[in-house]
Amino acid sequence: MKRQQTRKLLIALMFVLFPVIYYYFSPYLIIMGASEGVITGSLLVFAALFISSLFAGRVFCGWICPAGATQELCAIVRKKGFKKGKKNLIKYAIWAPWVTIIAIMFFQAGGVKAVDPLYQTYYGISISDIFSLVIFLAIAGLIAGLALAAGKRASCHTICWMAPFMIIGRKIRNAANWPSLQLQAEKTKCINCKTCDRLCPMSLEVNNMVQKNSMENSDCILCGSCVDNCPKQAIKYSFGKNKP
Repeated sequence: MKRQQTRKLLIALMFVLFPVIYYYFSPYLIIMGASEGVITGSLLVFAALFISSLFAGRVFCGWICPAGATQELCAIVRKKGFKKGKKNLIKYAIWAPWVTIIAIMFFQAGGVKAVDPLYQTYYGISISDIFSLVIFLAIAGLIAGLALAAGKRASCHTICWMAPFMIIGRKIRNAANWPSLQLQAEKTKCINCKTCDRLCPMSLEVNNMVQKNSMENSDCILCGSCVDNCPKQAIKYSFGKNKP
């Protein structure tokens, strides 16, 4: 449980820092920069998330994402699970045209002309005036509102523009099957208590994954809630290739 205490401390810290760093996760800021041929801090962050997903999946989402932290805090008062389905495809309908627009903006700007990690920030700080504060409150309100209305981490499932980068990275890793962080389960240890289902912040059917001996899931954020709360230690972290 110390690991989960550490995780919760980290996401609480990221929640506090969210107003300061949210420009580094801004999809619109990337478009602004691209129109000027500038690689922004947020584009660098998204590139780093893609690269990290090749070896660690969506660990970022489970451990340090400020938007995820906002939703997990909402789950304290609204424990409703998110009902998955076609709603999970919404994020791709957002992501695909957004990436296309970025490419078009860079092309029209004549390619990359500069790299500016602090683009449009005030010495690295996101909120510098009333306008940027209003934007932050609107974004944070949307993320929290979805979590309260639709269930745990609803934004991660539906509108997150960062998730597709990591999902694609993870699929590349799975196809190549090089060593990476993953979950493994021992079906014989499972007592079907479904504690893992109840505590999964992404509302995954973890118990079914254990029974099928297949822990790979695009929505898994490797938070370790199932690992650390299983009374029989049927699930564990591992680093390696997929089992044949």
